[in-house]
Amino acid sequence: MPGARFQGLAGPVGAARLPASNLLVMSDQDQHDAAPAPRADAYRAPTDPPADAVTPERHPEAPEPGAWLGSHYDQCFGCGEQRPEGLHLRTAAGPGVSVTAQFEVTEAHQGAPGLIHGGLLAAAFDEVMGSVTWLLRVPAVTGRLETDFVKPVPVGRVVHLRAWCVGQSGRKFYHRAEARLDGPEGQLVARAAALFVAVKLEHFVTHGRSDEVQAVLEDPRRHRSMQAFELNP
Repeated sequence: MPGARFQGLAGPVGAARLPASNLLVMSDQDQHDAAPAPRADAYRAPTDPPADAVTPERHPEAPEPGAWLGSHYDQCFGCGEQRPEGLHLRTAAGPGVSVTAQFEVTEAHQGAPGLIHGGLLAAAFDEVMGSVTWLLRVPAVTGRLETDFVKPVPVGRVVHLRAWCVGQSGRKFYHRAEARLDGPEGQLVARAAALFVAVKLEHFVTHGRSDEVQAVLEDPRRHRSMQAFELNP
């Protein structure tokens, strides 16, 4: 049959034809089926260190384990002493490249009645993981923060946090953190992972209050974390 040589849109009048849209869908499906499936280990989350990441070493001049780090800025919502509604995190240096911290959940921290606002718990993670770079004497800013909320956190409870560095690749630092109730080994209520990026002083001068940054440079004791600028001007 002559018509047997022609199929689909090219077929003779009266022959069964498939709509063009169906042909395209079949073609896309065929290509999808033919593509190799991605390996399970091929995906890396943005907060996971790459294969070539290294474990950074604690700076020789970092505070000793157990030493309180103090507030890096008195107007900081996370640790500042001049913010009555803030978290008032108390952070201490831990072993290796790690820190511990704690804060009490107050009425000002509520989201749902009687429970902490999830965003404030994320803010606590951001603050405590940012403190990890104090031990490296490298100023860094948050690039990405991921939080898993495991259990509700009631008002009036003390949250204990721990954060540590799991790898460094160039300017990127990869951190982990967890939050617990009833003590450092108590019930797990949340965990987090973050990517921090090392920056230079120009970042804060350009995007923040340059006069305050300059004041810190003249008297680094005002904000202890800013002393890292001396190593990375």
